[in-house]
Amino acid sequence: MSALRAALDDHLRIRRRLGFAMPQDGRMLEGFVEFLDRADAPRITTELALAWARLPVDAHPFTWRQRLTVVRGFARYLATVDPASEVPPSDCCPGTVPASPPTSTPSRRSRR
Repeated sequence: MSALRAALDDHLRIRRRLGFAMPQDGRMLEGFVEFLDRADAPRITTELALAWARLPVDAHPFTWRQRLTVVRGFARYLATVDPASEVPPSDCCPGTVPASPPTSTPSRRSRR
């Protein structure tokens, strides 16, 4: 087990004991740690976090931003254990919420 995998296990255990279920975030972070392990990275770097967050390349930038947000939480935790780990800045991955189609509300006529 890599040091990053052990740190992720600790991070998820702590978050879950605090009441956060984190099913989707946990799966995302497991994929991120696998990505780091394949890259032989001993710690999180902004460059690697961005490279992973921007996968798949044809995804909407909002998806990239969500993925980076999840990584940022783990990176903050990891930086307390390994100060050399980088926490990606919040403004390094653009993305806004995709616009949803407008909904029409039927008008009500008041009776007098």
